[in-house]
Amino acid sequence: MDVTDIDLRSVDHVLMTTRAVRRRLDLERPVERGMIERCVDIAIQAPTALQGETWHFVVITDPSQRAAVAEIYRRAGEGHRSGELPLDSYLSSLRAEKPDDCRFAAQQRMFSSGAHLVRHMQDVPVLILACVEGRVENAGPGAQASLYGSIFPAVWSLMLAFRARGIGSVMTTQHIEHFERDMARVVGLPDGITQVALLAVAYFTGSDFRPAKRAPAQERTHWDWWRKTREGA
Repeated sequence: MDVTDIDLRSVDHVLMTTRAVRRRLDLERPVERGMIERCVDIAIQAPTALQGETWHFVVITDPSQRAAVAEIYRRAGEGHRSGELPLDSYLSSLRAEKPDDCRFAAQQRMFSSGAHLVRHMQDVPVLILACVEGRVENAGPGAQASLYGSIFPAVWSLMLAFRARGIGSVMTTQHIEHFERDMARVVGLPDGITQVALLAVAYFTGSDFRPAKRAPAQERTHWDWWRKTREGA
């Protein structure tokens, strides 16, 4: 295909409307195995930061396995909400505590839809645990950036491939802080494997999605120097 044949309108629509789908996952409709395999085929064409292909995707469709994974996810979710499992300092710093914070309303909606997912995770037809070879929790920022930079482009590509086929997904890392080992035991991960995200995947219900309300890109774009906008302010 020549680059001039690419339908930019369709590409931009998929890129701008791939949402984190929690409430609108169709829990009654199965996702075909061939569809999952095709989307993974697309995902692993993503660029990778390390020598060789170090990514792995554990696809969980067996009801008993889904229930076991969902139980770990539920423990993490309820623990965070109750305060029994404290968030790390970075995540805590991002949480809006007061209604007059411009982030507060959006975060509350996210927390509500997240609680819905916790209650229904075992019913989601497909769960995918994205993993990468290696451990870097005790390494420097360069090694950490290389490891995560070698898997997250593929995870995002997987979500886009699903989206283009009418399938919704949401990426969560909620269980990893406190229950990574429990999850590893449930799905049989060998030592030396890092879990980076758990995806809940299903056809979505309702109409299409719209772009999210975001701050103007200009406010987050720096030209040649931090805080230097295009106009030089």
